[in-house]
Parts: sequence; structure tokens; C-alpha cells
Amino acid sequence: MSVGATQSGLPYMAFLASYAIFMCIAGGFIDKYSPSLVIIMGGFLVGSGWILSGFATNINMLTITYGFIAGGGVGIIYGVPIAVVTRWFPDRKGLAVGLTLLGFGLSPFITAPISRWLIDLYGPMHTFKILGIIFFIVITALAIPFRFPRGNVLNIRKSIIKNKRQPREFTPNEMLRSAKFYGLWLCYAIGTMVGLLAIGITSPVGEEVIKLDSHQAALMVSIFAIFNGIGRPLFGWLTDKLNPLKTAVISYIIIIASASLMMIAKEGTVFLYMLSFAMLWLILGGWLAIAPTATAIYFGMENNSRNYGFVFTAYGAGAVVGVVLSGMIRDSLGSYIYVFYPMILLALLGIFIAAVFLNTNYKFTTKFAKIK
Repeated sequence: MSVGATQSGLPYMAFLASYAIFMCIAGGFIDKYSPSLVIIMGGFLVGSGWILSGFATNINMLTITYGFIAGGGVGIIYGVPIAVVTRWFPDRKGLAVGLTLLGFGLSPFITAPISRWLIDLYGPMHTFKILGIIFFIVITALAIPFRFPRGNVLNIRKSIIKNKRQPREFTPNEMLRSAKFYGLWLCYAIGTMVGLLAIGITSPVGEEVIKLDSHQAALMVSIFAIFNGIGRPLFGWLTDKLNPLKTAVISYIIIIASASLMMIAKEGTVFLYMLSFAMLWLILGGWLAIAPTATAIYFGMENNSRNYGFVFTAYGAGAVVGVVLSGMIRDSLGSYIYVFYPMILLALLGIFIAAVFLNTNYKFTTKFAKIK
């Protein structure tokens, strides 16, 4: 069945939106149940979603199976490692989160070539089924070691940071009444919107603008995945060393530089393409570390699992808007190259929002709560 660029992005958009929603929901269960059990529950949905996608006969079915079911499973799983490592390493939470999410970012480096190989051998529908079974088995096995620190271990971890100035502990309700939450939410939405938009068009831009063949474009995705992974510990470390405001501004400046490079790219300019998209993938990885670290810095550790679940909805919003925007631009203007113009405008807006709302000297408050 023939579909346009906007329609073809529906499963991906639904995946990312469901991912964000279930991340928010699962945040309330991580503290109630064991981390390993929550991961296994998510793994069941991931495996089921991929297997059912192998039976999909149209784009709407694929949107439900891959988008909502598999995406929801990933959302359930995703928050657990973040919640666990921030408690094990409260003094280096940014770097710890970044290193933990490094594997998540590097996954396309492994899955992209394997998927291509399986598709060539068995076709796309059977590949969904095979990968669904593999994902469930691997996720279940990897879930077993996950646990929160307890007893002496927890006390030792707390003692490491006892002499440092700690933020006030916010409940989710208190956080949702704060102006700083909405500033962080908007900054996160912009950062992920640009990053996800770039990831969604990486192969099409390579083939359409740079004139790479499909196998070269798939190889590029694997290479860019390395930068996505590197961005997580790098920007987590930067957030620890600097602060969320400075790190956010750095990320937006990189976006502006990357989009500007692609605006002058043409057929054969492989180096410009690689440099631009490597930085854009780096930034998406970076924001996945900046946001949870900033949430802990601004709103405390006690309710971090639930608080970050709400902050993470910005990821879903960025995904929906980004995918729809790229598809609409491609369908209406005939080329993905025009996507890079709004990227620059979004980055400039992000710098403004960060400078106002993430500034530690920012005194404006909502009528509900005061953020110092």
C-alpha cells in the first residue's frame, strides 16, 4: 500500500508518544515493585508488540502493534535503569545516567545491520517476529540484576553527599506547580524534537540529498548511533560539572551549527552530512541525560522516579510534533532539506527559554509555588 511521508511516520510517532506516556505511568510503580519485575513486564510488551507487528497488514495495524504496544513496553523499561543508578550514585548522577543510557543509544549500531540482514533473508514481516522473540528473552535475562541499594550500601551512598547542598525535595504535585518545571519541559521538548526529527530523516536525507544508496545510508545510521550513545555520558558529565542552563545552551548552539551545515549540503558532500547528523544524534543522546539529571538537581532525589516520568512527557510531545513536521514539510515542499530551517528557529527559542527559566537567579514564580 502506498503511503505519504506523513503517514509513513505514524508508527514511529505512536511509538515515541506511547513510550513517553508509559514512562510517566511506570514512574509510580518502580518504587512499589522490584525494578526487575517492572523491566520484565515492559519486556513482555516489547516482545508482543514486535511479534504482532509481523502480522500487520496495513499502516494502522502497525501503528497499534509497533507504535502503541512495543512503544509502551520500552517506556516501562526505560525509567528503571535511571531510577536505579541515580540512587546508587547520587554524587555523580549525571555521569551515571549517561553511562547507563549509553547502551540504549548504541542499540542501532547492533540492531540496524542485524535487521537489514534478517530482512534480506526473511523479509520485513518475519523479521518483526524473530526480533520480538529475541528482545523478550534478552530483556528478561538482563532484568534479573536490577535492584535498589539498601541498608549499609544506601547509607554509604547518602553519606558521600551529606556535606553538599541538596535541593528541596519536591513531590510531583509541587513540581507541576512550579515555573521551573515548565521551563525544563519546554527545553527538553525542543531538544528531543530536533533530535528525533533528525533521526527520523537520517536515511531519507542521505539517499535524497547526498545520493547514498540504501546500504550506505543504513551504515551511516549505525555510525551515528555511536554519537547518540556518546552524547549521554558526555552531557550527563557536563550537567554535573556545569549546570542544566549552560549545558542546554551548548546543545542548542550545536543544533544551530549542524542545521546550518546541512543547508549548504548537496550531492556528494558526504563529510558535511556525516558531521551534521553526528552532532544532531549527539544532541538527542545528550538531552536524554540532561533532563533526568536536571530533574534531580531542581526537584530532589526522593521522588525522582515519578517526577522524571512527568518531565519525560516532553519527549513524547517532541516526537509527535517532530515527526508530523518533517512529514508535512517533505510532502508540501518536496524535500527534507527544508526541515533544517525550523531546526535553527527552535534552537534559538530553546536558548531564550533556558536563559529565562533555568537560570538559578530566576525569581519569577507561579501562583502555586516558589522556585529558588
